[in-house]
Amino acid sequence: MKVMAQIAMVMNLDKCIGCHTCSVTCKQAWTNREGAEYMWFNNVETRPGVGYPRRWEDQDDWHGGWRRTASGRVVPRLGGRLSTLAKIFANPCLPGMDDYYEPWTYDYDKLLSAPAGQRAVPTARARSQITGRTMDTIEWGPNWDDDLGGSMETLDTDPVLHQMSLRVSKTIEDSFMFHLPRICEHCLNPTCVSVCPSGAMYKRAEDGIVLVDQDRCRGWRMCVSGCPYKKVYFNHETHKAEKCTLCYPRLEVGQPTVCSETCVGRLRYLGVVLYDADRVDWAVSRPDETALYAAQREILLDPHDPEVIGRAAANGVPHSWLVAAQESPVHRLIHDYELALPLHPEYRTLPMVWYIPPLSPVVDAVTASGGDGENHRVLLSALSQMRIPLEYLAGLFTAGDTAPVERSLRRLAAMRSYLRDVFMDAPGDEEIPAAVGMTGQDMEDMYRLLSIAKYDDRFVVPTTHSELPRGLARLEGCPIRGLDDDAFFPTARGKGRHPSIPLQVLR
Repeated sequence: MKVMAQIAMVMNLDKCIGCHTCSVTCKQAWTNREGAEYMWFNNVETRPGVGYPRRWEDQDDWHGGWRRTASGRVVPRLGGRLSTLAKIFANPCLPGMDDYYEPWTYDYDKLLSAPAGQRAVPTARARSQITGRTMDTIEWGPNWDDDLGGSMETLDTDPVLHQMSLRVSKTIEDSFMFHLPRICEHCLNPTCVSVCPSGAMYKRAEDGIVLVDQDRCRGWRMCVSGCPYKKVYFNHETHKAEKCTLCYPRLEVGQPTVCSETCVGRLRYLGVVLYDADRVDWAVSRPDETALYAAQREILLDPHDPEVIGRAAANGVPHSWLVAAQESPVHRLIHDYELALPLHPEYRTLPMVWYIPPLSPVVDAVTASGGDGENHRVLLSALSQMRIPLEYLAGLFTAGDTAPVERSLRRLAAMRSYLRDVFMDAPGDEEIPAAVGMTGQDMEDMYRLLSIAKYDDRFVVPTTHSELPRGLARLEGCPIRGLDDDAFFPTARGKGRHPSIPLQVLR
């Protein structure tokens, strides 16, 4: 067992309102410069839809991710070394400008410098940021599905609908839509790293973040093709590949990513998970695609297990990271509550950005049909007939297996039903959590994490320097009085390791 640490993220889609604040703040922080006009390290897609770049999930066209051969080996869909070298000067598997969009701005100076009293109303026409020419019509954008409000123009070309052979209602009263924020998945088995001819793509051993060495990058763009999520971009000014860095300069000082910090819905959670690096090959080579989600969960380790703690320390995982893994909200949402699911595990990259699926307005639907929306038996039985089909969510998160999706949604619905009684000063009905394999205390703990968790509960990010515990920077230099050294460092005296302040002291 080789225990390694990975920074992971969970997004609660039940709380995403599609405001795009995360996208805008990420854009301002990382891609507000020449050559990066079309890059959106974070974008929010509306589902059903084709996403950004257009139809990024169609691996028959883009050949991203991994495939399992008849012999059981896992190889890049893009091909081996000879195939990569054959395409190195002319790669047919690259999205074009039409698939992304031609970025534009507006001639605001025409509005600001227009003389007063002129007869014609001044306008700010769209102008391409690539060519500088005036654009008469805007035909595509990074959030085009959202601009169209899930219209029929893009609905029929959604790759997930085709993959799951689904036909969804197009009438306004029966249609559905939800928002899907996306960033780089910082996978445990990243294809982009494997297919890079120059070795510029690499995965950091200390935290699992996938980065691009700008000095080594030669602009071959194989990483763009190899990434099945199409979250690697090519800067046409610097001729280098660029991607989401998971805001590692912020993480190194114990702060969350910009998209997490500014999220209006507070739907993002950051934390450390421990995994067995020796079993990554086993997990990605499962013959049945529907077993990949379970295999990915299986290689994630229990941070409270003494054997795991010992192996992690022997492999150089800092003590502060072990503490962070034990308090990680990500581990609780993935392992303890079994709510979070990976995005497209069938790509076999073991993505480390997980999602809690959205729960349809099922209470109103049950009530409108004449049922008792307060009865948990009626509520849980109605989940299979939700407005958002289970099959569609399964096509996104579990390679078509509806059982994990239904379990996650049943637990979310049971939490609402159980807490409704508690908030009405009625005793909690233990039959409700028991129906989904949980207890009443589990329901209350899950509610606190999903609904009213504080900043330090949602973002458990250890600092790079283990002698600077998480949260100490916010004390702004003011000493904590009334505590002696032994209270601060109860486990560090003479142990030969950096001190670690217990989080309860800081609280």
